[in-house]
Amino acid sequence: MKVAIIPARGGSKRIPRKNIKEFNGKPIIAYSIEAALESGCFDKVVVSTDDQEIADVALQYGAEVPFIRPEAVSNDYATTADVILHALDWFEEQAISIEYICCIYATAPFIAIEDIQLAYQMLLKDPAANYCFPVCEFPFPIQRGVKLTAGNRVEMFQPEHFNTRSQDLETGYHDIGQFYWGKPKAYRDNIPMFSNTAIALPVSRNRVVDLDTQEDWEFALLLSKALQGS
Repeated sequence: MKVAIIPARGGSKRIPRKNIKEFNGKPIIAYSIEAALESGCFDKVVVSTDDQEIADVALQYGAEVPFIRPEAVSNDYATTADVILHALDWFEEQAISIEYICCIYATAPFIAIEDIQLAYQMLLKDPAANYCFPVCEFPFPIQRGVKLTAGNRVEMFQPEHFNTRSQDLETGYHDIGQFYWGKPKAYRDNIPMFSNTAIALPVSRNRVVDLDTQEDWEFALLLSKALQGS
């Protein structure tokens, strides 16, 4: 069985009720649920939440909510891996065997059905791989990144590249925070996701947002309008 798990706790701090906040006319979690359902990749699309209102919204858009997540894996210290392991344990208790699991974030309004499908096919074709997830290029050479020390003094992370031409620097990528296909055993064995057992799916940077602040949210709305008009 292939299962999508959408973590969506109720206690978001910087953007209150973020996981069900309206984004262009519907709760933002609806985009993740609908993409998962329409991809045709999953036998079950499950929202893992500790919040009844979020559960009700998830059910309204077609997801399953077979359990309410306990507080131990819903507090500020619980990781995404904790949520996935809790879900795997629940399925195991129901004698349901999971072949592949895909963690889809609840705040991914630009998630593409085709990306979910392609990442799954990429993972299927490489038996040695444990994970597959989308990435995009950093907009600036990461080798020229700087940090601020005392008094806002500047220090390069890699000063040896100060005079290196941009075209001679290796391209850097980052995880875009939308979804992560994986094998249950990899999660149970705590195999690092950012390792050579993972496959990356490069995607366009114009579909990437990180919704942590109200400013991020407003930018995402502007980006959405721009994409709709293009």
